Amino acid sequence: MSRTVRWLQLHGRQRHYALGLVFAASATGLYSYRRYHPICADSERTTTEEWRNHPAIPKAVNRRDGSDPWTGQNNSNTKVSSAHALPINTESPGVSGGQEKDSEDQTVAWKLATDRVASACSSFVDIDLSSIRETITGLIIPKWVRLLPDWLNKLQNELSMAPWSLSWEIWEEAHDPEINPEIVWDAKVRVSTELCADERVFLHNRRLQTAKALARYLDLAEKEVDPADVPVIGMCGSGGGLRALVAGASSYLSAAEDGLFDCITYTAGVSGSCWLQALYFSSIGAQNHATIIQHLKDRINIHIASPPALFHLLSQSPTNKYLLSGFVEKLRGVPDAEFGLVDIYGLALGARLLVPKQELRISNYDLKISNQRVYTDDGSQPLPIYTAVRHEIPDSTGRVEGMAKDARFTTKHFDWFQWYEWTPYELFCEELNAGIPTWAIGRKWDGGSTVWRENGFALPELRVPLMLGIWGSAFCATLSHYYKEIQPLLKASGLGGLESLISGKSDDLVKVHPIDPAVIPNFALGMRGLLPESCPESIHDTTHLQLMDAGMANNLPLYPLLRPGRDMDVILAFDASADVKGDNWIKVTDGYVRRRGIRGWPMGAGWPPSTSTAESTADQLEEAQDAATETHFDQRLEQTPQELGYCTVWAGTKEERYEYMDEPSHHLISTEQDDLHLASPNAGIALIYLPFLANDKVPGVDPLKDEFMSTWNMVYTPEEIDKVARLAQANYNEGKEQVKRTIRAVYERKKSMRLEQERDAREYAWRCRVRSGNTAMRRNGDVGHGDQFSGM
Repeated sequence: MSRTVRWLQLHGRQRHYALGLVFAASATGLYSYRRYHPICADSERTTTEEWRNHPAIPKAVNRRDGSDPWTGQNNSNTKVSSAHALPINTESPGVSGGQEKDSEDQTVAWKLATDRVASACSSFVDIDLSSIRETITGLIIPKWVRLLPDWLNKLQNELSMAPWSLSWEIWEEAHDPEINPEIVWDAKVRVSTELCADERVFLHNRRLQTAKALARYLDLAEKEVDPADVPVIGMCGSGGGLRALVAGASSYLSAAEDGLFDCITYTAGVSGSCWLQALYFSSIGAQNHATIIQHLKDRINIHIASPPALFHLLSQSPTNKYLLSGFVEKLRGVPDAEFGLVDIYGLALGARLLVPKQELRISNYDLKISNQRVYTDDGSQPLPIYTAVRHEIPDSTGRVEGMAKDARFTTKHFDWFQWYEWTPYELFCEELNAGIPTWAIGRKWDGGSTVWRENGFALPELRVPLMLGIWGSAFCATLSHYYKEIQPLLKASGLGGLESLISGKSDDLVKVHPIDPAVIPNFALGMRGLLPESCPESIHDTTHLQLMDAGMANNLPLYPLLRPGRDMDVILAFDASADVKGDNWIKVTDGYVRRRGIRGWPMGAGWPPSTSTAESTADQLEEAQDAATETHFDQRLEQTPQELGYCTVWAGTKEERYEYMDEPSHHLISTEQDDLHLASPNAGIALIYLPFLANDKVPGVDPLKDEFMSTWNMVYTPEEIDKVARLAQANYNEGKEQVKRTIRAVYERKKSMRLEQERDAREYAWRCRVRSGNTAMRRNGDVGHGDQFSGM
């Protein structure tokens, strides 16, 4: 209860931002009410409409065949010109009414968004601040509110699509192949269970790099380490907003200083850990976690939704063009796509995280995930995996009895989450066994092929700010998730009846999202019969995919690391979840492993059941207090399993001993004697779990109690970042020797297995030579006896 009450308390900083949110909400209500006021670039509406309805570059160009999308070389003889000063009028006198209607439909989303900005502007312009006494104005209305009309007016002008406005310039560049070469590249949906070709090449190159790093990490001679013996190591961070971002950067920094980060092959993230990866593979992070931490000190001491800071960047050139480019392209190029709160949230995140301290040297190159392959193609950096989920809710719920008997057992009648993963190479969904090139995200699809626009181009790749919103959209949770947050408050306030009523509707609560997720065009549209039969029916009909924070399903991105073909030997999980003990994300993975039939996972690993949630712990104590005798109470306490520490290692097994994989099949590696299991040929995946816990070596810092570490806190001072960094480093130091011992044991196992295989191969080859030699002797008559007259 005390923790719940603390969430409701507003201190000075919180009151400031709460006041800002109140004014923002008021603005939203005003311009939503007056949303139908049109925007005009000048006094004549027809002029603006005329500019809106003409494509920037009507001339089509020869498309690429997709053979070498990275180089951007055009194999055709057609030369693409980028000198387009003004849009070209391609309307003929005989334009039909149907064509005019199509042109109108293409700007529906754009008009809706810009009309809202215009209405908001007019609403604030109508406020007569001069009628309020200056002293009262200073106390009640923040200073930035008085500047809001000017900011909104400028933003309105820039988004008007008038010639030479910012939005007009963005839309012009969206049709320039020299700036966005991917718009002329052809792309197909790849249907396969295997990794894409680019990732397989990366794995080969990365193994050569990690062999050198492993030699340094284990204090071995570089020539002694064979690349075939190097363990495939994956490192993942949890969700948790800015807490996960700051704690993850600090934990990864400790691993880098220890020499471990250079040994890993993959990094994977959820929510705030995705933000960390986007920063690391950018010119801002410069592939250095210490640089990222300093950048965070400079940037996240201001709330991401602070209107003065946000509007300042949106009115400052050229930063505003880079931040708004993805939004203009989405609104203009995909008019049927919804533009909502998640997109605005991504814009605010991009303005805080992707802009350097000076707010001028923002790099347009950092705003595309596919550009990150420049760091990974040669294997010099691990491959980042970004994650999101789609909530699938079957339509058959409630009408099961009317279905055929076979369909009752082959169709899922419950809701579940589909996982989608981004890498610099591909956007892929394992459940669909389908993916597309990362540079093709954002364009329309049909039947597995690109749907080209009327002018012969595709849309540019979806920008990183939009993805930041998708990856971290925890507020798109279902009503069930929100209910879990307020459940302790309902119980503590004596509203037990209401709590029971709501809990009885849990089946309905898990299907309702109060805030709509963001959308991208559905690349699986029209592929019925080409995808696995297990794919939900809705995937074949919906035009857009609603994607949200993967923490809805699992706050640790373990599933992508377990994808077949990645062949993990060791997984390090840095868990900075809000309640690492209550949300047992490791055990949730057992269900995925069963469905996919993955061998080697340490089944049953995770937090002891008695610490699954604070609520269950309280219930157990109440039951113990109600026990008949004190002896029974003491006995219950003695049976309580020991909690996990700062570093826990489990190892799976590849033995086929568990037919249904329901029984625990893991070994807890805590001493050097336990390393014998890791040396066994039947040893499976080694899972190293490092939760973000309080540490006596860093007094006064507790992730479960300190308010500034709440998932919903979007402001960190430099002092608070230092506290998180010290705690993360202290926690890593607690287990770094055990981590090194585990990786050494896995390396020695792989080395001994390789040497044994080489011995077996040499022995087999020798036997083959002996047999072939004996045969040749018999064929030539030289069998060791007789003479030239024997006839043998």
